[in-house]
Amino acid sequence: MNDTLTSDVTGRRVEVNGEHATVRFSGIVPPVAGLWLGVEWDNPERGKHDGSHEGTVYFKCRHPTGGSFIRPNKVNFGVDFLTAIKNRYVLEDEPEEEEKEQTVIIGNKPVETIGFDSVVKQQSENKLRFPSGLPSPTGTFSMLKVLVLNRTGVTWAEVLRCASGWPVLEKLYLESNNIIISERPADVLQTVKLLDLSSNQLIDENQLFLIAYLPRLEQLILSDIGISSLHFPDAGIGCKTAMFPSLQYLVLNDNQISQWSFINELDKLQSLHALSCARNPLTEEGSKDAQTTRQFIIAKIGQLRTLNKCVIQPEERRGAELDYRKAFGNEWKKAGGHQDPDKDRPNEEFLAAHPRYQSLCLKYGAPEDGELKTPQPFLLRNELLTLIKYPNQLGQRVIEKQLPESMTVQKVKGFLSRLLKVSVSELLLSYESPKMPGREIELENDQQSLQFYSIENGDCLLVRW
Repeated sequence: MNDTLTSDVTGRRVEVNGEHATVRFSGIVPPVAGLWLGVEWDNPERGKHDGSHEGTVYFKCRHPTGGSFIRPNKVNFGVDFLTAIKNRYVLEDEPEEEEKEQTVIIGNKPVETIGFDSVVKQQSENKLRFPSGLPSPTGTFSMLKVLVLNRTGVTWAEVLRCASGWPVLEKLYLESNNIIISERPADVLQTVKLLDLSSNQLIDENQLFLIAYLPRLEQLILSDIGISSLHFPDAGIGCKTAMFPSLQYLVLNDNQISQWSFINELDKLQSLHALSCARNPLTEEGSKDAQTTRQFIIAKIGQLRTLNKCVIQPEERRGAELDYRKAFGNEWKKAGGHQDPDKDRPNEEFLAAHPRYQSLCLKYGAPEDGELKTPQPFLLRNELLTLIKYPNQLGQRVIEKQLPESMTVQKVKGFLSRLLKVSVSELLLSYESPKMPGREIELENDQQSLQFYSIENGDCLLVRW
């Protein structure tokens, strides 16, 4: 490329030593003679400045180190369209290579795949340029329902400017664009049900409030945006917010959530039924603590039906809420809580930290003093439960045994099988609690512990075969 370039190159995509950029300026940059190109790198760490040189602004970059000045002969302006299509989407007229097996990890399981590399080759990260100064493209894509603009460099202003051309859009993906939500959508994006803003690290809670009144937004994906705090100012303790009125599924994976106050706020969302919040400081603990964390999240968000893609069964919710009620019972009493409703006045600090505690007391009754004993040093005898078992046949004596609360239902069945001389496959277990007279709870998951079902001393374990 010689020194006869014109301003027509502005906005063109270029490649320099394997790195991609967009031309933002062409011209003279005194005091050095000759023609220069000002480029904004896709990778901002590749640049040196923001488009300024010795106090003069030649172009602007989103990132303070996203720009560079380069001589035209160092820049590759690319190839013709057909060649680019072939290179990008692997359409060359050549013999296909033998597809190789690869092993990828999904969850904790290795999975063998064939042809996976060819799929990866076809993943596009095209950088888009939206022309300015043109009239709004009303109805341009009148039937478009799904739009993926991941890693395209699109800005929020450009999205809103073009959104009138997507009158029935339902799903919009804007991952990894360094987006800043700068203004509230006005008469656009009103049909969107799913919005993915993952990996846009500049988004904070105040920006989220600008999209909080999209009327049909049901799914919001906010993975890896760095968010750590959230507060709905329009809703007090125990109240629901008017924001995100239709939001049912919220994804908050890979963020910086470390405070329970964040989870408390989520209970204010009136339609929230499913939540994913994996790999946050609050949930990145040991296996035993992870189970406790799950229980606390379930107890704090009353309408939640699915947590981290696992359905919350009624028995799990009941156990989680009872354990939560017991775990903070002493704190509740110190804050002014009392079994007598006329004397029950916990302070504002406790209610702010545990906004659902009073509703749990109404649901299950206030915790009794016997439930709130100071925890003793861990010994096996401290976790033994004295349970009453009723054999199937009338006339047989009642059997009373002590079992550890960590014992799984499957092991309890094994124990009873040996004791009663009955096959494990024939045993059906359930239990009754004096706290809920007339109600029988089935122990239907063999892998869960007695503690999971919140079984306590004095409860009746019913055995049938």
